[in-house]
Amino acid sequence: MPHMPLASFRSPLWGLRPSQVFPRSYPLSTQSKPHGSSLSRRNHEAKKKRQREKQAALEAGVARKSKSLAESSKSWTPKEVVVYEIPTERGEKKDVSRVLPPAYSPRYVEAAWYSWWVREGFFKPEYQTRLPQATGETFSMCIPPPNVTGSLHIGHALTVAIQDALVRWHRMCGDEVLWVPGSDHAGIATQAVVEKQLWKEQGVRRHELSREDFLREVWKWKEEKGGEICEQLQALGASLDWDRECFTMDAGSSVAVTEAFVRLYEAGLLYRNQQLVNWSCALRSAISDIEVESRPLPGRTELRLPGCPIPVSFGLLVSVAFPVDGEPDTEIVVGTTRPETLPGDVAVAVHPDDSRYTHLHGRQLRHPLTGQLLPLVTDSAVQPHMGTGAVKVTPAHSLADAELGARHGLSPLSVIAEDGTMTSLCGDWLQGLHRFVAREKIMSALRERGLFRGLQNHPMVLPICSRSGDVVEYLLKSQWFVRCREMGDRAAQAVESGALELSPSFHQKNWQHWFSHIGDWCISRQLWWGHQIPAYLVVEEQTKGDREDCWVVGRTEAEARKIASELTGRPAAELILQRDPDVLDTWFSSALFPFAALGWPQEVLLHSMVRDRQGRKMSKSLGNVLDPRDIISGVELQVLQEKLRDGNLDSTELAIAAAAQRKDFPHGIPECGTDALRFTLCSHGALGGDLHLSVSEVLSSRHFCNKIWNALRFILNALGEKFVPQPAEELSPSSPMDAWILSRLAHTARECGRGFLAQELSLVTHALHHFWLHNLCDVYLEAVKPVLLHSPRPQGPPQVLFSCADIGLRLLAPLMPFLAEELWQRLPPRPGGSSAPSISVAPYPTACSLEHWHQPELEQRFSRVQEAVQALRALRATYQLTKARPRVLLQSSEPEEQGLFEAFLEPLGTLGHCGAVGFLPPGVLAPSGWAHAPLNDTIQVYMELQGLVDPQTHLSLLAARRHKLQKQLDGLMAWTPSDGETETKRQQRLSSLELELSKLDKAASHLRQLMDACPSPREL
Repeated sequence: MPHMPLASFRSPLWGLRPSQVFPRSYPLSTQSKPHGSSLSRRNHEAKKKRQREKQAALEAGVARKSKSLAESSKSWTPKEVVVYEIPTERGEKKDVSRVLPPAYSPRYVEAAWYSWWVREGFFKPEYQTRLPQATGETFSMCIPPPNVTGSLHIGHALTVAIQDALVRWHRMCGDEVLWVPGSDHAGIATQAVVEKQLWKEQGVRRHELSREDFLREVWKWKEEKGGEICEQLQALGASLDWDRECFTMDAGSSVAVTEAFVRLYEAGLLYRNQQLVNWSCALRSAISDIEVESRPLPGRTELRLPGCPIPVSFGLLVSVAFPVDGEPDTEIVVGTTRPETLPGDVAVAVHPDDSRYTHLHGRQLRHPLTGQLLPLVTDSAVQPHMGTGAVKVTPAHSLADAELGARHGLSPLSVIAEDGTMTSLCGDWLQGLHRFVAREKIMSALRERGLFRGLQNHPMVLPICSRSGDVVEYLLKSQWFVRCREMGDRAAQAVESGALELSPSFHQKNWQHWFSHIGDWCISRQLWWGHQIPAYLVVEEQTKGDREDCWVVGRTEAEARKIASELTGRPAAELILQRDPDVLDTWFSSALFPFAALGWPQEVLLHSMVRDRQGRKMSKSLGNVLDPRDIISGVELQVLQEKLRDGNLDSTELAIAAAAQRKDFPHGIPECGTDALRFTLCSHGALGGDLHLSVSEVLSSRHFCNKIWNALRFILNALGEKFVPQPAEELSPSSPMDAWILSRLAHTARECGRGFLAQELSLVTHALHHFWLHNLCDVYLEAVKPVLLHSPRPQGPPQVLFSCADIGLRLLAPLMPFLAEELWQRLPPRPGGSSAPSISVAPYPTACSLEHWHQPELEQRFSRVQEAVQALRALRATYQLTKARPRVLLQSSEPEEQGLFEAFLEPLGTLGHCGAVGFLPPGVLAPSGWAHAPLNDTIQVYMELQGLVDPQTHLSLLAARRHKLQKQLDGLMAWTPSDGETETKRQQRLSSLELELSKLDKAASHLRQLMDACPSPREL
């Protein structure tokens, strides 16, 4: 088993926002609500109805492929709320002496456990070295640090679910596990939160305070509010070692950040230069590419922007004439979506091969606003088939224009200031105006001068600052940049050489592509909160042989002063140094987090992006964002709609998002619980393609939790108070059914181990879901119920039930820690008191330890029995035998097949809801009045009908069902889908309907024969 440090890096989707904390506020109780009894009765009746409907569908033999959990989930009805009310001090063990509540309730289950786990030290590597199953191996990992101001979104929940499942599995396997928690300081977000708080509580703006005083306020806020993100992680069950919690502004992290900056600078990988950067005028700071949202606009769209006094229209193309100098009647028309940048135009460009402008090459144009002469340049980057084929060139405010301008030696003109107003270069008539107010004034001036040539709808992509909601500008700023090409090449090479492993490996292609197209990274941020850049300007000094500012970099000012002295040749004491007031991009320190905490990783685990069930990226504007807290605790539609209104959506987006929410969540989101959410997220094969998540899937996982809950209630009742467990290694099955379920349990342990080793958790969830639901609950528990009523009671089944519960819960624990702990703690203790104090540190079952139970041949034989069960249920459904328990006869032409069924006659009758099961000798005709169903070429099944059904009544019922199915078939035959996937589903449904109609026709024929043979049957 490999045990490697595993570093999981920040997903570019992570943009956190301030919100409420994750944990629910509720009293601790074991009592149900006053209305619980009537509600429970209604729920019980509804459940019975659903079970009858499900049984009928199963027995009808409708041949459909397995649906996804989302498609097959039941509609939600309010459940009885049960809470844990026994007084329990924080950190004390939960009282499990009371009887289990009648139904699963996440609030009850998830109460009190986490604080006890932490207090006992189960999550600390020092504790794990004392475990009996300790391996001496280590497994270390750090959490991608979430935003200290934010709340966990569904992407975080996926990361935590995957990491915690792996961590808990390694811990139970006996490895010494370290999972380091931490959070990043979130420079922009935290500063914005504190600034708002200062204004609200004290009426003070940031710049009215000194930098030191403001930072003191930020640290005060962090101490008071910064722990909320940790509480949310705890609510998700993240088994982190909290004594080793890190913060990216801690002293140790700060030293690492400074060291990294200095080393990068000394290696020539970090430099200062004037370049175009993404600029948020609302924040007055540079922002990263990741913080720029590309919002597609279909055409004219009106937006309200922060700091702008008027609504602004986007998605419009303005056509402007540039007169050709010396030719009064000749002009070149260009289109622009940003008329506010016209004052910054320094040229017009056309393609050199565009015949429309060949005669004007080398000519000059008059600027439509200033009348200044501008060159007409030719450049092959211009697309002649776009618009008029002519483009204006604004190097100071466009990335493409900056490159074009550099090729032609054009000097940029910065006409938009840091605060989004127009600069003095625009002239007095525009200086100081908000850029979008200036836009309207420029449009009016163009009309007055007769140079306006039209306005039309124009689909476009608008860059929006995800932090402020403002339109991003591109400004020329002197900033610090990291040269990423060389490091990108080394990162790509590390994967190619195998020095760094990507899991799953198919990400290598994207990894290589991303690093081959990487650009330099602007790391300067114009903030106060963050790691202040360790660079110093040497005042009144320029770099030797140049007039550029002289900058030095040092770990301390003393080090920087010494370097400056050597650079300038002046005594250090005479130099005046000014430290760069800017701070580093938060991601500069967050990216260092895994290295500072654990060193260089050997493996990087990359998981999927979470999308909605339709495959769309989750977006506030679409109304499809899923907050994990809402899924865990449940939320009313009204609250969801209020969250939308509290956001920064414009009126059109708000209407669309609100309508989408009403459609998707007409009754809000039901309470699903943490375990159900974790299990669902891990079930998707998160190491594959994008994850399409729906609430109905999580709700199905809650139903699964309830199945496990009810199974344990049955098992605990069957064991009784005096039950003494037998060691698993000594347990030998006493019946074929016992042997079958233990073999399935051993197979499940094998599949779980394989999934965890491959870090493909969907294999684990599938194996566990199949065992608990389809093997244990649907088959073994049903088959063993009549056996437990035998007198004297056999000793084997209770021991088997205990082993299924004990091992099954330990297999489940890494994925559903709260439910597993709650139920496992209630199992009878093993003799000798050697059991682990918590399931979180109990040994994880291995295939090797259960190999003596594994009987694949027995499982194969029992699958034939299950086929017979399905055939019997289908016959019962066809003839609508609801209460009767008809006799059954099996007939086989192969003697060994009869022996196969002889071992399972009692469970066959029990699971098939039939009476006595016997054999019909080969070649003997079946009794008159018995229904027939072939299992295969050699086995026939016969079911008694004589006297159990009224042929006349059932013929009319069959005719009604046939009419309904025929109508569905005709409708499908007349419909032609447009895509291949839908056509495949249509063909599958057609086959299913045709098979069902064939069965109904066969049943009707048999009923007519019965009617002829016995016109007056008795009814039971």
